[in-house]
Amino acid sequence: MPESSLPPSPGLVPFYKYHGLGNDYLVIPGGALPHLSPAGVQALCQRHQGAGGDGVLVGPLQSVTGWEPWRGQGVPALRIFNPDGSEAEKSGNGLRIFTRFLWETGRMKSKTFAIATLGGQVQARVLSDNGGRVAVEMGRVSFLSTDIPVTGPAREVINEIVDVQGERLRICAASVGNPHCVVLNAFPTPRLAQTLGPALENHPMFPRRANVQFMEITSPHAIRIEIWERGAGYTTASGSSSCAAAAAAVRLGLVQSPVTVAMAGGSLVVRVDEHFQVEQEGDVAPVMRGELHPEFQQKLRDA
Repeated sequence: MPESSLPPSPGLVPFYKYHGLGNDYLVIPGGALPHLSPAGVQALCQRHQGAGGDGVLVGPLQSVTGWEPWRGQGVPALRIFNPDGSEAEKSGNGLRIFTRFLWETGRMKSKTFAIATLGGQVQARVLSDNGGRVAVEMGRVSFLSTDIPVTGPAREVINEIVDVQGERLRICAASVGNPHCVVLNAFPTPRLAQTLGPALENHPMFPRRANVQFMEITSPHAIRIEIWERGAGYTTASGSSSCAAAAAAVRLGLVQSPVTVAMAGGSLVVRVDEHFQVEQEGDVAPVMRGELHPEFQQKLRDA
């Protein structure tokens, strides 16, 4: 589906904005901002003085310095940045957004293709004619402490007790290419996520910090979560968080696949196979296309 819009004006950098269940990302075509710093990411995501977003997606890139081994021979690569400027290994909503962007702008001709991320290579599928429904195979969920990582002896981090701010919490920890902490038997509320989420994100047991999900089982095929996202804060929807929580619930025998994951921003469907390979499916919607003015580009270079 070729892009039906005017080319960018000379000297102006194009950007695209999409959202997945209210989680919005700015897509910067690969190479358009070659020296984007953490402070530059923060400036881009700023709602009043920047383009505004919950993160920045930069790609497609043909190679990324420091990614060893480079897994994406011939595969478009994506860099994912949190609004605080830190880099994320994976993002479920970000990957669905980037999938639609690649297909909608004609950068990928097929509806099925691979994308390389810092957290590994994934397979993406455009499911609808307009690109509004996308599925992404997120890889294998691991509960091993060495994969997540979690401090202490090598083990599966299942049903462990953690004391946080006077609360005794039962958790599972998981990696979906990025680290997660799933709080079990919670009655999720935004206030709970905002109160305990920061402490769990930065808990000493998580040396690379963690995305945090507070989970409630609602039926044999459904859960509900509230999310505190590493580097972003309280978040209304997250694809990788949905995968981690659904996989943990399946691992504990609390639900069966497929799992509908309800969040404040909407629902995703997560499929978990017997090897804990997971696929997430959900909606993606366009918001706008714009151009970064040269004065703002200079601000990013100076940041």
